[in-house]
Amino acid sequence: MQTAPDIKDLMLSNKASLKDALALIDKNAQGICFIVDDKNKLIGLLTDGDIRRCILNNSALDVKVETVMQKTFTSFPVTTPQEIVQSKLSNTIRHIPLVDQNNVLVDYACFSRTHRTPIMQPLLNGNELAYVSDCINTGWISSQGAYVKRFEKEFAEYCGAQYAVAVSNGTVALHLALAALDIKAGDEVIVPDLTFAASINAIIYTGATPIIVDVDATTWTISLEDIEKNITPRTKAIMPVHLYGHPCHMDEIMALAKKHNLLVVEDAAEAIGGKYKGKHVGTFGEAATFSFFGNKTITTGEGGMVFFKDKAMYEKALVLRDHGMSKEKKYWHDYVGFNYRMTNLQAAIGCAQLERIDEFVEAKRKLATFYNKILSATGNFILPPQESWATNGYWLYTAILKDTANISRDELMDKMLKNGVETRAVFFPLHEMPPYKNYPTKSTFKNANHISAQGISLPSSVNITQEELDNMSNALHSIFKTQHISA
Repeated sequence: MQTAPDIKDLMLSNKASLKDALALIDKNAQGICFIVDDKNKLIGLLTDGDIRRCILNNSALDVKVETVMQKTFTSFPVTTPQEIVQSKLSNTIRHIPLVDQNNVLVDYACFSRTHRTPIMQPLLNGNELAYVSDCINTGWISSQGAYVKRFEKEFAEYCGAQYAVAVSNGTVALHLALAALDIKAGDEVIVPDLTFAASINAIIYTGATPIIVDVDATTWTISLEDIEKNITPRTKAIMPVHLYGHPCHMDEIMALAKKHNLLVVEDAAEAIGGKYKGKHVGTFGEAATFSFFGNKTITTGEGGMVFFKDKAMYEKALVLRDHGMSKEKKYWHDYVGFNYRMTNLQAAIGCAQLERIDEFVEAKRKLATFYNKILSATGNFILPPQESWATNGYWLYTAILKDTANISRDELMDKMLKNGVETRAVFFPLHEMPPYKNYPTKSTFKNANHISAQGISLPSSVNITQEELDNMSNALHSIFKTQHISA
């Protein structure tokens, strides 16, 4: 994928036609082209809006651009200080051509040439530095410091859970949960096709067999129908994944689990702040896991958490997390355990992040409202799920590009990047990838295939700026207006 296009990708001869201009604008994804004479002197500019108005006025596409171009516009000498040029950029003036002393077009300025909006970045301007400094100043930097217990207690209280175990990352949180519940070789665990690979990898680590099933077309989470038709005498557990922040159908899943005597391990890595019927996700199954990776709603850099309902399983997990070492007899090992401990440094960051969790979740929801509005206006997207019984945590704002859009998902991602906006494709379906394609299943994966092929995630940082949002909005509308004209 390319970043903002070079100046040559925006230059067009005054003898070119409207059709040529349209093709160039479609290619550069900027919604504009600069018109030059045979000596490359700047004489005008033309936007996608200008072309649309020409078409509405019944102008032919073979009309020369010099007859319809804007002759009054903002430009600057290329020697102009950058801060002056940048100060003139706005929602109405998104591109400023830069010329030499002979008025030859040599460069241009726009927001995306000096700024790139990442898909996600953490906000660490609270008490993170103070708490980490406290760890360093006191010498408590390993897993034995007070911040670990504090983080476990405060995060459990936030979610309404009773027993919490902090661990080094979200993947080992899943593995520890399964191990504490005695998932092992010979067992089967049902997992959705659309999830990050950590979900299925953790099952494989235990020696159990993952059974991959399709997702629901509306919520994008694990399909209830496919769960039931894939249950066998070997099935031991269900792993619902609250994908991109939207909760699964937990009442129905818990009913299925009770009917077939199965365990439920919730993968809530992406759903901090998400709620099912007013209750936080991660508080329904026998175990639940969270991730605090750098791109999550709250972060510890790396880090994870496991919730348990049963005290005995919780106490077993504590031992397994610490090499399987007995709590009563130092260096005596009751199990083959793991070193899955969270450091005090990580937990210190987590405690600081938790102090602002309501602010972060609210920012996610406010951002989703903005995106819903601008994506709806294009008419080309299926918006993220938001069922009446659910509160979407909107970890990563993700929508589905409609099949009727006159642009492919990957082409849209490329054009957004040219406008300085990082986007992300939805996860590949598990069943397509080499390590997982031969596991048994009775699913056809129709929904997962479609969501994966057409899904796109937009920047979702809690500290995203209005200037960045305006740039994204302008880019989206320009791209789809141009596609509409081309069609």
